[in-house]
Amino acid sequence: MSQSAGSMPAMSQEMQDCIEACMTCHSVCEETMSACMQMGSAPSMQVMRAVMDCSEMTRMCADMMTRRSPMAADIAGICAKACEMCAQACMAMPDDPMMMRCAEACRRCAQMCRAMTAAAM
Repeated sequence: MSQSAGSMPAMSQEMQDCIEACMTCHSVCEETMSACMQMGSAPSMQVMRAVMDCSEMTRMCADMMTRRSPMAADIAGICAKACEMCAQACMAMPDDPMMMRCAEACRRCAQMCRAMTAAAM
C-alpha cells in the first residue's frame, strides 16, 4: 500500500448518503430482529431469515464502500436485492409498526444501493 489515506479522492455525497442508508437499515433490521424474538406469535422463519440477511448485507456494503473496495458496486447490487427481499417479507405483517418501519428503511436502502451500482462507484 503505497498510497496514503490522505491521497484518496473525496467521497461523493451520493456514496455518503448510501453508507448512511445502509447503516440506518442495518440498525432497524437489528431492532426488528430483537422485537421479533419478543413477539408472542413469532414471525415465520422466512421473515427472520430475510431480516438477518439484510442486516448482514447492509453492514458489509457500508463497510466496503467506506474502504472503497473494488467490489463495492457489486456488493451494493446484492445489498439492494437483500433489502428488497426483506421489505417484501416485512410486508407480510402489515399491522406491525416495527415491520413497516423495517420495510421502509429497506426500500430506501435498496434505492440508494441501486443508484450506487448504476454509478459504478
